[in-house]
Amino acid sequence: MAKVETECKGRSIVVTINRPEVRNCFDGETAQLLFEAVQSFRKAPDLDVLILTGTGGISFCSGADLKNAESLIARPGADESGPMGISRITDLEKPTIAAINGYCLAGGLELACWCDFRIASRNASFGDPARRWGVPLIDGGTQRLPKIVGLGNALYLIETGVVIDADHAFHIGLIQEVVPEGQALPRALELAEAMSKYPRFCLKNDRRATYGGLSLPLSEGIRLEAKIHQNTLTKPEMAEGLRQYAAGHRPPFPRPPAYS
Repeated sequence: MAKVETECKGRSIVVTINRPEVRNCFDGETAQLLFEAVQSFRKAPDLDVLILTGTGGISFCSGADLKNAESLIARPGADESGPMGISRITDLEKPTIAAINGYCLAGGLELACWCDFRIASRNASFGDPARRWGVPLIDGGTQRLPKIVGLGNALYLIETGVVIDADHAFHIGLIQEVVPEGQALPRALELAEAMSKYPRFCLKNDRRATYGGLSLPLSEGIRLEAKIHQNTLTKPEMAEGLRQYAAGHRPPFPRPPAYS
């Protein structure tokens, strides 16, 4: 069995970290296989959404294999794409979802933050316990985490090494949905299927404008949004969408779980 496996599901691809015997931690081979899977997704015109998950219900990814950490740095291309394989890739133009089961720790947390958003099973847990051994976050954690959860919450996780449960992670915005144990991947696939039915050009440009504006002042971000969407307004897919709307066509859209 490969350390990273891929399976196409409709217009989505499920990329599965497959080292359950070591809680899906990463060595250099695993990182390279993940890199190759993402590059294949990038080039595939018939695939719209990538879902990243881990084998089994115990762990999404527990980070770097600390018994073989040198293989991550020694991997050819690690400087460009990141030790964990994909963390320094910032130009992917299609949506990504993390389907999280069990441990999502250290480098695993960084991989989850690389994705656009995160769906987690009730048994998921998050944090950076590698803080205890002086292992740094060098796969984007210090940059993405504050943007997702805010500075205080990010530094709380980064500096203390605390591990939080799914409810806490949802409360601070780290994850977007909490689902029953074993249901993270099915729910991610459900959302991906809905996303793949939307007009692709508009969704792609909305995503591009969102990421592109993160580091800009509001006024510059507004201008970037307008520039990116100049072509969206003249695309045939928008004209067709408006025609369907006028004809009374109302496709269903996904709804989040009910929370008490």
